[in-house]
Amino acid sequence: MTELTLGSGGLEMQEELRLALEEVRKWEKEQRQLMIWERLTRLPFKLLDKLTPKVVHEKIGQLLNELGSYIQNGGNYLVAGRKVGELVGEVSRETGGKGEGPYPLAVMDEAARRLSKSRSNFATAQGATTGFGGVFTLAADIPAILGLSLKVIQEIGLCYGFNPLEKEERIFAVKVMQLASAEAVGRRAILEELDLELGKGGRIGGGEGAAVSKIQGWREVIAAYRDNWSSKKLLQTIPVVGMFFGAYTNREMLKAVAEAAMMLYRKRRILARLDEIGEMQTRST
Repeated sequence: MTELTLGSGGLEMQEELRLALEEVRKWEKEQRQLMIWERLTRLPFKLLDKLTPKVVHEKIGQLLNELGSYIQNGGNYLVAGRKVGELVGEVSRETGGKGEGPYPLAVMDEAARRLSKSRSNFATAQGATTGFGGVFTLAADIPAILGLSLKVIQEIGLCYGFNPLEKEERIFAVKVMQLASAEAVGRRAILEELDLELGKGGRIGGGEGAAVSKIQGWREVIAAYRDNWSSKKLLQTIPVVGMFFGAYTNREMLKAVAEAAMMLYRKRRILARLDEIGEMQTRST
C-alpha cells in the first residue's frame, strides 16, 4: 500500500485520495479473479459434507444463530471502541499529530495494520493450541476464530470511523467476513452488491431498513461461508499434525479477513473525504 503524504491541515489532498481509491479498486479487481490453487483445493460439496465431522457441523449451526443475534443487537461479538480510539490517537501523536480527529488516512491505515498483526498472531497461537487435539479441540477453535474475525473487522472499521453499534455496520461486517472466505464467484457477487449499497460519501445507501432487506436470507449467506470455512479447517481434525495446519489456517484466515476489512473500510473513508472536499469546493464557488 502506497504511503500517503499529508496535505494542509494534516489531511490528504484530493489527488492523493483518488490515487488511494485506485489502489483499492485494483485490489477489488484482483479479488474477482479465480486463482489456480482455488480450483485445485476446492472440494465438491457432497464430499466435503461427508468428511466434515458432525461436531463441526453442530458447532457451526450454533454459530449461525449467534450471528443472527449479532446482526440484530450486537450480541456477544460487539466490541467497544475506546481502546481502538486510544490506539488511533497514539499513532497520530507518534506521527506528529495532536491525537484527535479528524485523522489522516495514513494514521488510520497504520492503526489498522497494527491491529491486523496483533490479531493474526493471536489466531496463529489459538490454531496451534486447538489443532493439537484434532477434532476433539476443533470445536473450541471454531467459535474462537469466528469471534476473532468479527472482532478485527469491527476494530478496523472503528479505525476508519465506522461504528458497529449501528445495525447496518454490523451487516457490513458480516459481509466483509463472507468476502474474505469466499471463492472468486462469490467474491464478485459480494463486491458488486457492496458497490450498489454504498451511497454518497461511502455511506450504506438507504439506511438500516435497506441494509437489512439486502441481506435477507443471511443464513444462506453464512451457510456459504460455512462451506468454504469447513474445507480450510478439515486438515486440522488430525491430532498433533492439526497443530501445524491449525496455526497456518488461522493465521491466513485472519490475514484475509483483516485485509478485506482494511480495504473496504478504507474505500468508504476515502469516498467520504472526497465527498467532503467536493462539498467544500461547491460552497466556495
